[in-house]
This record gives sequence, C-alpha cells and structure tokens, in this order.
Amino acid sequence: MVQTPSGGAGNGAAATDTGLLSIGAVLNVLRAEFPEVTISKIRFLESEGLVEPRRTPSGYRKFSAEDVDRLGHVLRMQRDHYLPLKVIREHLEAMERGEALPLPALSRPGDGEDPADCAPETPAAARIGRCQLLAAAGVDEQRLAEWESYGLLAPVGDGVYDADAVTVAGLLTELGRYGIEPRHLRAMKAAAEREAGLVEQVVAPLRRHRNPQTRAHAEDRTRELAGLTMKLHAALVRSALGVRLP
Repeated sequence: MVQTPSGGAGNGAAATDTGLLSIGAVLNVLRAEFPEVTISKIRFLESEGLVEPRRTPSGYRKFSAEDVDRLGHVLRMQRDHYLPLKVIREHLEAMERGEALPLPALSRPGDGEDPADCAPETPAAARIGRCQLLAAAGVDEQRLAEWESYGLLAPVGDGVYDADAVTVAGLLTELGRYGIEPRHLRAMKAAAEREAGLVEQVVAPLRRHRNPQTRAHAEDRTRELAGLTMKLHAALVRSALGVRLP
C-alpha cells in the first residue's frame, strides 16, 4: 500500500482531509519508482479503464490509495513484463474476481522473431525485441516503421530496443489520439537530442576520469541532470501554454 503524503492544503496538490489525492500528488508518489511517468500517462490509463478515480463537482480527479496501488501495478507490469494494456486489464479483472493468475511473460528478444511467437520466456531487463515492442504498444509494423522513419524510435541492436522504447511508443500513441502525427514531433526530437548533448557535455570529464569511483559517479550525475532537464522542459512548456495542470 502506498503512503499518502501528510499535510498539505489549499489547491489539493496533496492529500485532502478525505484521504484522496489529486493527480499531481499521485504523479509525485509514482515517480519515486517510475521517473518517466507523466500526468498524460495517468490520464491515458484512466481512459483505457485501468483506473477509475472519483471526480469532484468541478471535474478534478481524486485518487484513493487503492487507485495509486493499482496504477503502480499497471506500470510495473508494463515495465517489467512488457505486457499490452489488454492483457494487463484481463489480469486485473481476474485478480478482482479472486483468481490467482501468474503474470504472462513474453519471450526474450532474438533473431527472426514472429509476433505470434512471443510468449514463453521473460525478456532481458533493459532490452526488448521488436515483437515485444509491437505487443506492448498495441501497434502494427506500419506504425512502428513510421515512427522509426522520423527518428522517434530506433533499435539499439539488430531488432532490439531499450526498455524506454515502450514508454516512447505509448506516448506517441497517446499524442496520436489528439491528431499529433510523427511529422509534427521532429522539433521535439531535435530538442531532446540537444538537451541530451548538454548533459553529456557536463558529465564527459567524469566519464574520462582515471578513478573508477569518479566514473561511476558520472552515471548518478547523468540521472540527476536528466531529471532536472525533464522538469525544466515540462515547466517551460506549461509556462508557454499558460496552463496549470490539476
């Protein structure tokens, strides 16, 4: 069970006196384990029926501790098992019926995979095969090829992707629901590459250092800077749009 934040008042950014959380507070709780999760992702999972928060009379979402636990379970199944939302939904429904079912697992990435054959084994922790990516994102080869043609996704090896590809594919799918196509996102991709280049420039001296401990520290510094640049990017977008997320 998640620990809900104590204290807080006013705009509902923390727990209310009813013990319910705003979507922003839920985001803060989940990011401890899932740094890449976004409010858009939470809304998408709601739209897919995987969580059903209460609504205030003014339309704001209010999540119970059980809702947050459920979201964590969904995100964990996506991250660790690369499961498509349909399979996750069926698994959750079985749990609600009191059925103890093992999590289905997809096969390890390999050469010559067929999406129909992705079933028996657990994938490597930080890598996912092409067929697993297609299954997790719920898209076909044509859509994936389109994303690749615009440089929004790229394999790190022969038909193998890093685990973040699942997150990217999910977000591209969500944006597509609003009519935002891959061709519209080239500027965003270029901006992300510039931000990554800035971080690499800062940590490069640490990576080249003779001391192994200093080189190891470079990885921690990279994660810290990545988190800060992501927060700054999100804040700048909100400021440019003049919006405040609930």
